[in-house]
Amino acid sequence: MKKVFYYIKRYYVMLLMAIALLFVQAMCDLALPDCMSDIVNDGVLGGSIPLIMKYGAQMVGITLLGTAASVMVGFFAAKIAANTSRDIRSDVFKKIELFSNAEFDKFSTASLITRTTNDITQIQMLLIMLVRMVFYAPILGVGGTIKALDNSKELSWVIVAGILALVCFILFILLVAMPKMKLMQKLVDRLNLVSRENIEGMLVTRAFNSQQFEYKRFDKANSDLTGVQLFVNRLMVMMQPIMMVIMNLVNVMIIWFGSKLVSSYKIDLGTMMAFMQYAMQIIMSFLMLSMMFILIPRAAVSAQRVQEVLETPLSILNKRGAADFDDDNFSGEIEFRNVSFAYPGGDGYVLHDISFTAKAGETTAIIGATGSGKSTLVNLIIRFYDVQKGEVIVSGKNVKDVRIGSLRRHIGFVPQKSILFSGTIKSNLQYGNNNADEELILKAARVSQAKEFIDGKPEHYDFPIAQGGSNVSGGQKQRLAIARALVKDAPICIFDDSFSALDMKTDRILRQALNDELKGGTFIIVAQRVGTIMNAEQIIVLDNGRIAGKGTHKELLKTCPEYYQIASSQLSEEELQNAGT
Repeated sequence: MKKVFYYIKRYYVMLLMAIALLFVQAMCDLALPDCMSDIVNDGVLGGSIPLIMKYGAQMVGITLLGTAASVMVGFFAAKIAANTSRDIRSDVFKKIELFSNAEFDKFSTASLITRTTNDITQIQMLLIMLVRMVFYAPILGVGGTIKALDNSKELSWVIVAGILALVCFILFILLVAMPKMKLMQKLVDRLNLVSRENIEGMLVTRAFNSQQFEYKRFDKANSDLTGVQLFVNRLMVMMQPIMMVIMNLVNVMIIWFGSKLVSSYKIDLGTMMAFMQYAMQIIMSFLMLSMMFILIPRAAVSAQRVQEVLETPLSILNKRGAADFDDDNFSGEIEFRNVSFAYPGGDGYVLHDISFTAKAGETTAIIGATGSGKSTLVNLIIRFYDVQKGEVIVSGKNVKDVRIGSLRRHIGFVPQKSILFSGTIKSNLQYGNNNADEELILKAARVSQAKEFIDGKPEHYDFPIAQGGSNVSGGQKQRLAIARALVKDAPICIFDDSFSALDMKTDRILRQALNDELKGGTFIIVAQRVGTIMNAEQIIVLDNGRIAGKGTHKELLKTCPEYYQIASSQLSEEELQNAGT
C-alpha cells in the first residue's frame, strides 16, 4: 500500500480541500440534531410558530450547505481516485515495457493484464471510499460522541454497548472474509488465463474436437471464482440486516431508558431525540469504517500485486557510463567470445562456450535441432537476456557497455512468432521507423515479397490490420514482419526462423532479393531448412547448446556429421553430391 500513498501525495492539495469540505459536512450533520432539539423544546412544546420557522430555516440552510460540501467531496474523491489510478496504470505499463524476457517468465501475460486493469480498478474504488468515508467517519464519530455526552451522560452506556456489538461483528466478518478476498484475485488471474488460451487457441480446440474439455476447464475456473465471490457476497449481505438490527436496538434502548429520564425530568424530550440522532451518527461512523475494513483487504491484495510489478528489479539495465554507438564508425560486425548462458532459475547452461564472428556484409546462418539454443543465441545479441560468461561484441563493443536503446536502434529483428499490431499495413511497416519515406517502404515490400499481395488489396498500404494480424495469412504476416525490419533500415538484421511460413519459391526469391538489394549489412538467419541457409557465407551448427560445426554448406557436409544428418533429411542424394563437389 506504500506505493499507493506515494501516488496520492501528488494530489495533496485536492485531498486537503476534500478533508476541509468533509469537516464542513460533518459539522452540518452534527448541527441538525441540536436544531431539531430546539424545535421540539422551544417550538413544539412551547407552542411558538415563529421559533419553529426560525429553526426550520436554519435546518434548511445547514442541509443545503452540507449537501454542497458532500457534492464537492464526491467530485474531489473521484478526481483523486481517477488521477491516481491513471498514474499507477501508466507507471505499471511503462515498467512492463522495460521487462526483459526474464521478467516476463516470472509473470504470466494473464496476470499482468489483471494487474493493469482489475487490480488498479480495485485500488481506484478504495480511494473513492477512502476519501469519502475514512476521513469523514472519525470527524462524525468524535463530534457525535462529544455532542451525545454533552446532552446526556446517563444514556452514554447505550452507545458503548451498540459500538461493542458492532465491533465484534465486524471482527468476525474480517476474520472469515479476508482469506477469501486474498484468494479472489488469484482466481481472477486463473479465469483470465483460461479465457485467453481458449480464445487464442480456438482453431486448435475445434481441430482436436476438445470443446467439452475446454468447457470443463473454463467451468472449473469460473465456478471456483464464483464460489469465492458468493461466499464473500453472502457475508456482505449479512452486514446490512445485522447493522440495522443493532441500530434499531440502540434506538429502542434509548427510547426505553430515555423515556424514564424524561419522566423524571432529568432530560427533556428534545434532548432525548437529539441523543438518538447522535447515537445513529456515531454508529454510522463505525459502520462506514467497517465497510472500509471490508474493502481494504481486497484492495490491499491488489495494491500488493501492483507493487510487485513496480518493484520487480530489471535484469537488463543500462550500465553506469554506458555510451551510444558512433553511427559514423558502426561496422555491424558481431562476435561471440566464449559465451555461456543459463536461463534465470534454470538448472544448467543452455549455451556452452560459443565463439564465432559474423562479419559485416555477410550472411551468418544458425541451424540445429529443435531446442539446441538457436533463438536463445540471437536473443543475446539484442539483449533480451544477458550472458553469464563470455562477451557478445557488436561493432567492437560489449553489448553491456552500450545503451540498450542505441544497440536496438542498429538492429532490425524479425521474431520467431510474427506479431502485427492493429492499424494499417503502412503503420505496421513504419513501426520501427516513423520517418520512413514511400521509397523505403516500397523497397522493403518488394524485397520481402509482400508487394504483390499488398497491391492486391483494395486499400493497398492503407489496408486495415486486425489485432495480431488475424485477417492476413501466416505467410503474409511473416512477409510483413520481414518488411517492417527492412523499413527500419538498420545495419544488422536478425531473422529468427522467419521464413518457415513461406513456400520454397518465395523463400528463394526473398533471399536472392536480400543479397542483391541490401548489400553491406550484417545478416543473421536462424532456420530449420537447409535450403534457406545453404548459400550463407558462414553456417553455425548448434547441437545441445554447443557449436558442432562452423563453415560453408560444402565444408559442413564433409566435416560435420550433425549438419550432414540435417541436410540428408531434406535434400536428395543428387543435391548432396552436387553440393559436396
